[in-house]
Amino acid sequence: MSSDNLVKMANQIAHYFDSEPDHTKAVQGVRQHLQSFWTPGMRRQLQAWSEAHAGEGLDPKVREALG
Repeated sequence: MSSDNLVKMANQIAHYFDSEPDHTKAVQGVRQHLQSFWTPGMRRQLQAWSEAHAGEGLDPKVREALG
């Protein structure tokens, strides 16, 4: 899967949690979704992309969830 697609999907997941008033819970929700529904390869690819691009373009909740 392309990195652009992974970034787009991760940001969509983060936006789902925008209505969560507790930022920590929102980040945990993103992290849990990535762990439960993404393959290890998808997570590694997103992590590598984030590191190569200093997280630019990723929702802050995704950057924290990748932590």
